[in-house]
Amino acid sequence: MARLKLSFTPEGVELAYRHGIFPMGDDESPVISWYRPDPRTIIPLHRFHVSRSLAKTIRRGVFEVRINTDFEGVMRGCADREEGTWITEEFIEVYGELHRRGKAHSVEAWRDGRLVGGTYGVALGAAFMAESMFHRETDASKVALAALVERLRERGYFLLDVQYMTAHLASLGATYIPGTLYYALLQDALKRDCQFA
Repeated sequence: MARLKLSFTPEGVELAYRHGIFPMGDDESPVISWYRPDPRTIIPLHRFHVSRSLAKTIRRGVFEVRINTDFEGVMRGCADREEGTWITEEFIEVYGELHRRGKAHSVEAWRDGRLVGGTYGVALGAAFMAESMFHRETDASKVALAALVERLRERGYFLLDVQYMTAHLASLGATYIPGTLYYALLQDALKRDCQFA
């Protein structure tokens, strides 16, 4: 694969995702770094694990799930971490523009009129590259992720990229795949025309 010249612009970020690359920043540095982890972590949509307690929370309708009603609010929720964040104002600006172009989306959990959890990412073809999630109430981010998986299934998506493994993601069914397999799946996904919103 030819070496890509990537720029941290909406166009440059989309180009990166199309090649299996994603950006991360640092709240203490203006430098943007680009990553292509191998192995890659995905959540197979048919293997997403909903625990009994999460299923009960979903059935009870504890949270109202909304799509794309406060994209920036979700990004800022994800950025609000005691340990610091790579989601800088520049990230919010670039991904906000991708959202306005219909290529970045948020799935949100609301309760009593307050945004209490959510996840966001970039959708291209039949692939969704999830970037981050947050919660201000127990299970709010899990409910948003479950709603994301359900929407992807309904709309014909087949690749949910979550980049890096965590214990939390592993408990939900995330798995490693080789980078070569990820790239092949991504290229297949990019040939499809799924509509997220």
